[in-house]
Amino acid sequence: MFEGSVLRILEGRPAQNEGATAMTGQPIGPPLILEVSWEVCSQSGGIYTVLRSKCSSGIETCDDDYCLVGPYRESAAKVEFESEAPVEPIAKAAEELRSRGLQVHCGRWVVSGRPRVVLIDITPIRAHLEKMKYYLWRDLGIGTPGDDPETDDIIAFGYAAADLLTAVHGHLADRAMLAQFHEWQGAVALPLLRHRNTPIPTVFTTHATLVGRSVSASEEEHFGYLNGETVADKHGIGHRFRIERAAAESADVFTTVSDITAREAEYYLGRRPDVVLPNGLNLERFAAPHEFQNLHQECKGLIHEFVMGHFFPSYTFDLDHTLYIFTAGRYEYRNKGMDVFVQSLYELNKRLKAKPTGVTVVAFIVAPAPFHWLNVETLNRQAMFNELRDTCESIREALGRRLFLAVAGGRLPTTEDLLDDDARIRLQRMIHAWQRSLLPTIVTHDLKDDVNDPVLCHLRRCNLLNAPDDPVKVVFHPEFITSTSPVLGMEYDQFVRGCNLGVFPSYYEPWGYTPMECIVRGIPAVTSDLSGFGAYVKRHFPDHDANGLYIARRQGICFDEIVQQITDWLYAVASMSLRERIQLRNRVENYAEFFDWRKMACHYRTARRTAIGKHHSNADTIFPEVAGTE
Repeated sequence: MFEGSVLRILEGRPAQNEGATAMTGQPIGPPLILEVSWEVCSQSGGIYTVLRSKCSSGIETCDDDYCLVGPYRESAAKVEFESEAPVEPIAKAAEELRSRGLQVHCGRWVVSGRPRVVLIDITPIRAHLEKMKYYLWRDLGIGTPGDDPETDDIIAFGYAAADLLTAVHGHLADRAMLAQFHEWQGAVALPLLRHRNTPIPTVFTTHATLVGRSVSASEEEHFGYLNGETVADKHGIGHRFRIERAAAESADVFTTVSDITAREAEYYLGRRPDVVLPNGLNLERFAAPHEFQNLHQECKGLIHEFVMGHFFPSYTFDLDHTLYIFTAGRYEYRNKGMDVFVQSLYELNKRLKAKPTGVTVVAFIVAPAPFHWLNVETLNRQAMFNELRDTCESIREALGRRLFLAVAGGRLPTTEDLLDDDARIRLQRMIHAWQRSLLPTIVTHDLKDDVNDPVLCHLRRCNLLNAPDDPVKVVFHPEFITSTSPVLGMEYDQFVRGCNLGVFPSYYEPWGYTPMECIVRGIPAVTSDLSGFGAYVKRHFPDHDANGLYIARRQGICFDEIVQQITDWLYAVASMSLRERIQLRNRVENYAEFFDWRKMACHYRTARRTAIGKHHSNADTIFPEVAGTE
């Protein structure tokens, strides 16, 4: 260990050049792979989806030769972590760290695939943070401020992870080992290992550069001509940027998730990624092709129930001729293309009024925004809908008995036969209580800053206020969709399956899971050529637009032209017959297999084999190639 090691700090011992035990000869057998991330067993961003979906798809077929490393968060661990004794050499390394003052939890991540995980509790070492920050500045030239508690925790985790990886390496014997780090939050250990000359093959994956996100969020243009460090300092993230850059410089193999982010990384971090690692999803395929169509109808029925409760007290429309479109993601009004989406809805509303297709379009905007609580009017409407349904269910049971008696008596029943006075009175009262003179609300929650909310302000400017004569209706749901919600009581994947189109015309999107989540469920989707996923589709599938994978051209295109593109697609879908929409869903679903992690896994294997090859000449033997797709 070195003086900058957490173990040395905890023990208060002077610096010694203990280092890692050097391997003699070439390694044999499959390598031990440790994947380090801030989001193992705990969601705080998009990396969680990447890691979790990779595990559940079976991309990691090496079983005990694969392990994830993350920070221990007690609240998340209660749900996602299950303690279990580790295997060697992790068992010896964990015991060594525990004996020297670090708290290490070994077990399984409670997701499909149940990968092994090691979670490090940084609570006991926070007291020594100033020493760690001093060594980070002295050894790596990275100074950090005193008012960024998140970065402080990330630094503590980085030092502890470096000690864990060093200890594991010391117990390897004749095996190879590789460490892969995700994003700057999980990569502090990487430059530390390089500084200590620890001979571990390393891969660093940045999913989006810090400067790229900052530039896009602040609406600065032509970021390729900007100096990364200058921009980072301007936005108050200079210390985070220097950690990210140090990780990119230190890794044996530098990777990112798309060609778009690769160019961005080269501009800002000074290193072109060696390998691009496009993201995938755990794909569920059906034995019979019609099964996913049946699921679409079932899930659409759940959305119908919400729509009836939300709109029908004020006015009604034909649900058999209603389409559901949506956009979803982090609430980044410009980056996620919400400005384009709302403006396209305005143009679609005008066009459907001028050239009616007989279709009503209900557009959902699902993006977490600060709110006080659920809107009272929304809750009342859903409560009344549920009460109306329960009342009808109780009357239906009695009605069935009366129907049977009438038919058994040899006559067709009349309305008077089926509904007695009590049932009529109950229904009349329910209808009276059910009806509302107010328009349906746009937003389902009471926002904390309703007046200045950018989506609501845009909807007001466009006069998209859910008027009865508007063929386009809007529902803004400022919270992630879950089955526990009293408003939209379904899981997000059910919601996606029940919709007819997803619209994600991002201005800045390193990859973009939301359109891919639509495609693998057979739902047409709009993305953009400024998203990593959109660029990937554009490159690999030339007939994408004709098959429901719509790529909006945003590079060098003005706002009005982008809106026109998307409005044309929305109107085209709204003009399709039921048969045409079913055929389109079939064509979309045919693309699903191309985004399965089992296909995308080969890119990870290429990156890891390349990194191992920089340390061991027999990398191809211990890490053989497998069939995959480019």
